Amino acid sequence: MDTTTTNKIAVITGASRGLGRSMAEHLSRRGWGVIGTYQSRRDAADAIVAEIEGAGGKAAFLPFDAADPSSTTTFADALREQLQTTFGRSDFDALVNNAGVGLSKPFVDTTEAELDAILDIHVKTPFLLTQRLLPMLVDGGQVLNVSSGLATFVGPGMSAYASAKGAIEVLSRYQAQELGARRIRVNVLRPGAIATDFGGGAVRDNAQYNAAVSSMIALGRPGEADDIGAGVAAILSDDLAWANGTVIELSGGQRL
Repeated sequence: MDTTTTNKIAVITGASRGLGRSMAEHLSRRGWGVIGTYQSRRDAADAIVAEIEGAGGKAAFLPFDAADPSSTTTFADALREQLQTTFGRSDFDALVNNAGVGLSKPFVDTTEAELDAILDIHVKTPFLLTQRLLPMLVDGGQVLNVSSGLATFVGPGMSAYASAKGAIEVLSRYQAQELGARRIRVNVLRPGAIATDFGGGAVRDNAQYNAAVSSMIALGRPGEADDIGAGVAAILSDDLAWANGTVIELSGGQRL
């Protein structure tokens, strides 16, 4: 285990798979303790805890339904207890609002219920969760909100999802300003196209689509989960201590 950073704890939503899992793994390698969330795959969460602990790290997972903003209150209570149980602490150092789902549907066909669901998961829950957890976030801590390249360019059928990601970028600037008095930094991670199971795994599994996406990226390929996990470990390190209220894009140079 690389102990570049030690004695810090990160809370990562949606950490049982994909980008969130890679974030947890890379932070653990740098000596971070991790508390992740899962929605339904307890087996996947247990496997990550076993992997991290097998490498000498510390980790725990809690259930959390990002589709239900009201669950942020009960999650805060569970987190407070888990921090004490696993780490003997009552606070933590970084929150990564990563949990999310996609929706690919034309604007004219998107229902109100579908729009509400996307906004709940990508805007309302991160908004409320950050509020609920602020009493446990240390002064000088960090919040990292995950956006998407779709906040900056048009992808067919992505109007609801992209609008939510645009909203989280604006929210992050306000959070950075308002939380500055506590020296809490708030930044945005904006990934480009990534070859994971997100969105049905099209970038990963559809060779034709993968090639089309690759042609729009300066480095010639879509990202992998580890490109993002390693990037998050770097963003949360002390090396980027002066970054605040900004968007950090990890896309390999997509649509330059």
